Amino acid sequence: MDSLHTNSVSDPLNRAFQLREAVLWLFCDPLRMEYARLLRLSRKEWKDLLHWLDTSGLALYFFDRLKELELLNILPSPVLARLTQNLADNTERMDKMIAESATIQRRFQDAGLSYAVLKGLSLWPISVPKPELRSQLDLDFLVEDESAMKARRILEDAGYRLTVIAGENGKSWQFESSEYRSSSLKHLYKSGMRRSADLHLEFVGAGLESRLSRTQRLCFHGVDMPVLAPLDLFVGQGLHAYQHVCCEFIRAGHLIEFRRHIIARQADGVFWNQLREQFEGNPETCVRLGMVVLLISRVMGSFAPEALTSWTVDRLSPTARLWVDKYGQRIALASYPGSKLYLLLQEEMKPIGLAAKRSRMQALLPKRLPPAFVHKATDERFSARMKRYRKQLYYVFFRLRFHLLEGMRYLFESVLWRQYRNGVS
Repeated sequence: MDSLHTNSVSDPLNRAFQLREAVLWLFCDPLRMEYARLLRLSRKEWKDLLHWLDTSGLALYFFDRLKELELLNILPSPVLARLTQNLADNTERMDKMIAESATIQRRFQDAGLSYAVLKGLSLWPISVPKPELRSQLDLDFLVEDESAMKARRILEDAGYRLTVIAGENGKSWQFESSEYRSSSLKHLYKSGMRRSADLHLEFVGAGLESRLSRTQRLCFHGVDMPVLAPLDLFVGQGLHAYQHVCCEFIRAGHLIEFRRHIIARQADGVFWNQLREQFEGNPETCVRLGMVVLLISRVMGSFAPEALTSWTVDRLSPTARLWVDKYGQRIALASYPGSKLYLLLQEEMKPIGLAAKRSRMQALLPKRLPPAFVHKATDERFSARMKRYRKQLYYVFFRLRFHLLEGMRYLFESVLWRQYRNGVS
């Protein structure tokens, strides 16, 4: 501990990473003594750590885990008060989100739509035992492509409007509420956040079975909620976590949730056998799951059963493993807005058919400005408009600075990466 503390004084960034690492280790059993790094932090260290906890989706998981371990005494009074208020606010916010989801689902069911709830709420209770601890920002539904227009009209009747059609072949439709509401980090846990919902369209090819044909019903807050079958749910969660690994910023909360899912299934031999039988023949799925499991293991220690790792982690190439060894901890513990180190991984994944959504050049030098902050109301005051313009300008420069700094860091690391790869070869 003394040597670690000495290093942290001379290297503030290293100290910040050590504190974030200590947070993740809190979720391990048995409890590792490195949690003692969280004792006697300065006010600035707590401020920086809380910011990372908020952006990574871990703040309330962290608070709840300290309660469970009876370690709330390590929190200074202002931090304890802040997290207590965050939990109260988020409980109210999630109650409203759950009620909103229930209303939409009843309309889906009345219209005879074939659908399933994805991500967030469907992860209860295995990955998310307490929904009020999750910083969920939107509602996600999987619907048949033929039912897309019906689902769209239902969402529009509920006060949403279609804003973006994205994904391959337009499979993802993104909606936002018509009214203007704040979406800043300051209001992350407040119920006044802007409402949003995503429709994910399912196109079933010839000879393939629809995931919607094998959904299961989950009684959740008075609603008979259709969710994906256990195998589909597990793989979907793992692939979603992999998408975050291949982005600028990864929310560590997704890693904690997927780790909890794996541990909950630890001794379920039937589940692992069925999972392997169904997905082992898909090398892309195997590699994606393997990358996520290996990354979590590098950051938090080994946890996954051999029944999973033997056909996922063990199939990773030496260079994929090397990327996790060299950069996994940095990207898992990075502060928002993250880095561009994922581009190195994407280049390694191309030979096995995992193509990137956009080219390396487009990722390094985006051609478009960030989306504008639009105020929907017609009676916006001049002072409010100027404040919105300043906020937009600040965000543009914030993103520009990120692209410049992380672009240069990527170029430097790409030289080192070639040396690392040559060593493996």
